[in-house]
Amino acid sequence: MSRRTNAGAWIVSTASLFAAPSLAADDPAVLKDLTAVIALQGQPCGQVLTATKQGDNDYIASCKDGSRYRVFVNAEGRVVVQKQ
Repeated sequence: MSRRTNAGAWIVSTASLFAAPSLAADDPAVLKDLTAVIALQGQPCGQVLTATKQGDNDYIASCKDGSRYRVFVNAEGRVVVQKQ
């Protein structure tokens, strides 16, 4: 294979690694879990429509009612829901 073909394959595979986490955030199971976590914390939301993964166990959730929350696990291992 030529260097150009190898470089192209590397770029495509690297781009797919970065795209995968954002696709996983809109997984229906993740959205359902985030909806439940926000409700258990007593925050109004209704239903999480979209979520953006910020890192491991760290999401920005956008709710049906227009609210946005950051849902993450803090250093002590507790789930935290912060209104954005």
